Amino acid sequence: MPPSDGGIPEALEELLVKRLTFCALILALLSVPALAEKNTETVKFPDAVKVGATQLPAGSYKVSWEGTGSNVQVTLEQKDTRKPVSATVTAKVTEEKSSRNSFTLNSEGNINTLHTLQFSKYNVVIAPPPEQGQ
Repeated sequence: MPPSDGGIPEALEELLVKRLTFCALILALLSVPALAEKNTETVKFPDAVKVGATQLPAGSYKVSWEGTGSNVQVTLEQKDTRKPVSATVTAKVTEEKSSRNSFTLNSEGNINTLHTLQFSKYNVVIAPPPEQGQ
């Protein structure tokens, strides 16, 4: 029986509060990635370098990623060219101050593989590509 004061029945009010709370929670969870900070830096490789499974020619690259942690997708996209080459790899990104931008390579035979990118505020350690057959 409805309350005599003309208000909403208690069960209906409780249902509406639950639904509004659920909608607010979903909206908050969906907006978290949008709030993640997108970072971009530039790196110049004087020689060809292998990034993940992709061989990148010498040149300037825009490096971009969102957030920090041990499982961050990092993209390197060649700049100033008509047909840019790009590579996306998983990396560990940490906030670390550095006095200058630099990178480190692992060299095996004639192949230079990118290992680390160091920027003024971030350190990016590239995860090794999975072994063949895994």
